[in-house]
Amino acid sequence: MSTRGLKIALGILVLVNVFALAALATTLVQLNRVETRLEAEHRPNGERRSPRQMLRDLDPQTRERVGEALRASALAAKPDFEEARRLRREAVTTVTTGDFDPAAVTALLEASRAAELRGRKRLEDDALALMATLEPRDRARLAPLLARSGRSRGGGRGDRPPEAQPD
Repeated sequence: MSTRGLKIALGILVLVNVFALAALATTLVQLNRVETRLEAEHRPNGERRSPRQMLRDLDPQTRERVGEALRASALAAKPDFEEARRLRREAVTTVTTGDFDPAAVTALLEASRAAELRGRKRLEDDALALMATLEPRDRARLAPLLARSGRSRGGGRGDRPPEAQPD
């Protein structure tokens, strides 16, 4: 190919890349707008806000104390959630191996659920103990912590009001 042909090909390639980047940027901006709009629709009373957003509404001293307590609680519950994930991965591995044993997989899944429930119970108990130390106004701001499902990024069935959950 001649130098002129290479220059033309390079110019076309640059233009295509610029248009692809512009399309990607536009898509990301629109996706963010849609997610923001959907999130606003799904939390008329703020029940799906992240803990970080809830903490912003508190006065600085209370925010620091509550933040430390929530971090400590999360760190204390972390081993239970890690165990639940490990057991679930082990169950998946057991299913994919040649010597499939339904009873072993069932036992692993039950142990995984038990570990997850232990972790959630610890988080909920710690949140209740923390709420007992707060003023009513701050308790009301943090009350949605108790309504959270296992997936904090939303989409879980526990995030929807009972009347919106399928039977």
